[in-house]
Amino acid sequence: MTISVTVWGENVHENTNAVVREIYPNGMHTCIAEGLALDPEIIPRTATLEQPEHGLSQAVLDQTDVLTWWGHAAHGKVDDAIVTRVQKRVLEGMGLIVLHSGHYSKIFKRLLGTTCSLSWREAGEKERLWVTNPAHRIARGLDGYFELPNEEMYGEPFGVPEPEEQVFISWFEGGEVFRSGCCWRRGAGKIFYFRPGHETYPTYHQPTVQLVLQNAVHWAQPEATRWVDACPNVPIENALEPLVQKGATLHKPGQSGFR
Repeated sequence: MTISVTVWGENVHENTNAVVREIYPNGMHTCIAEGLALDPEIIPRTATLEQPEHGLSQAVLDQTDVLTWWGHAAHGKVDDAIVTRVQKRVLEGMGLIVLHSGHYSKIFKRLLGTTCSLSWREAGEKERLWVTNPAHRIARGLDGYFELPNEEMYGEPFGVPEPEEQVFISWFEGGEVFRSGCCWRRGAGKIFYFRPGHETYPTYHQPTVQLVLQNAVHWAQPEATRWVDACPNVPIENALEPLVQKGATLHKPGQSGFR
């Protein structure tokens, strides 16, 4: 069984910054997709901000088991209608993997319902990621920790709801710590936030990071039949037990009562 993944990237820095372009000449989204494709069970495609509907048409999302999201400079340019479309698919069961500065994306903040704010420093310091839950599917094949030689620092407090599962905690060379691998569920969908991935460092070329993302796709894939968002009215004659109408009704038969 294969897993269909759409790798979304805003693709702005790659076109405006020479350092980023040198590290990711074909875009970060392409590098991430190539890393995922090393797993024979994952079939990735890419989508970017500048494409019609940001590359996230209803047809694309209907065929997507897991969506990965990297954004930074253009969060505000993502159309709210597309955010609503993605949110609906997550609630229906599509997995969502949010990467690095995607913590401030519209879709992540909407699904979590919080500011998703944090502190940061761009100094190219070492990051050590500790595996806090070695039995988790996302941690499969990893040692007790792994290190990235250069990364942007993210520091606590991280303005998110308490993670339902914690997979990684980072320590940075400057002394800060951060919850770098967090899991939640919304509706039937799974959400994983993975912190590393600053655009001026070759993080997505790292084999261990590629393994984490492969594992995350396997964890986030849909588990069951698509959950349907509906609020149907159940006629009294369809009740499981006999009922007699008591009191006035506000709605006509067939109306949901919700707007």
